[in-house]
Amino acid sequence: MRIFAVVVNWNGGAETLRCLRSLEEQGAALERILVVDNASTDGSRNEIARLHPRVELIDSGANLGYGGGNNLGFARALERGAEAVLVVNNDVTFDRGAVERLAQPFGDAALGCAGPRVVLRDDPRRVWAAGGLLTWKQNLSTLRGFGQADGAEFEREVDVDYVPGCALLVRREVLERIRGFDERYFAYTEDVDFGLRARRAGFRSACIGSARAYHAPSSSTGGGYNPRRKYMMAVNSIWFLREYAGLREWLMFALYDVASLPFALVDGLCRGQAKAVLAKALGLWHGLRGRRVTADVVRSGATRLW
Repeated sequence: MRIFAVVVNWNGGAETLRCLRSLEEQGAALERILVVDNASTDGSRNEIARLHPRVELIDSGANLGYGGGNNLGFARALERGAEAVLVVNNDVTFDRGAVERLAQPFGDAALGCAGPRVVLRDDPRRVWAAGGLLTWKQNLSTLRGFGQADGAEFEREVDVDYVPGCALLVRREVLERIRGFDERYFAYTEDVDFGLRARRAGFRSACIGSARAYHAPSSSTGGGYNPRRKYMMAVNSIWFLREYAGLREWLMFALYDVASLPFALVDGLCRGQAKAVLAKALGLWHGLRGRRVTADVVRSGATRLW
């Protein structure tokens, strides 16, 4: 199987270089590595060209977000004959041989999307995600195994609702059928939307637990529970609900997510994370008012919250 990797770089610095070293160590399992540079200003594009001359660089010309940047990579990969595309966050690395193990189940034509079990880079004994499940509750979905001890339970192949976009192998036919990520999400929730559309197109998604990746969550947006990330997730949650939810799903989200905000604010005040809670509330309000996430909205200093 001809597999191309796509990495979106936006001021990724050392994280992107670490990711590329890991991908190059996958050997013949990857035919080509494409890096889409989303108008970086930190000099990382030049460092990529200098240290990884075999990587194909694509200049987006602007910050197109995670979805838009990956879609540029998808188009180039399909144009060059890729049979599958591996989407990789710039803060993800892999065990040697992981991509080969990830591709093995693709003999089943019904398998459209696959992802490894992803552990925390700073604590590899803990799972970050072994696939994703759509719950319609807090944040709409949950990462299977999040925070749990890694072990045999997560080393099996298991069907999931979606594969988190940090490490996602996609069959060519899926991309031809559903046309890549929905760029209107800009960042966050596009992977949940992608998995749902793939399922509706007749493809299944699975976590291939024998393949392992390491993730430093949300490094591109400041890490962890931060205002910019919570804002984007909140805006996009509303748009996802607009697209797919019925009354029952709206009510579940309101009960489990929106109604918990006052309690989250109290907790946030105690933990010094009140800005993140306020940013989430602002994002929900903006989503309900029909606003979308854009590069200008989430640039540093755009609001007092980030």
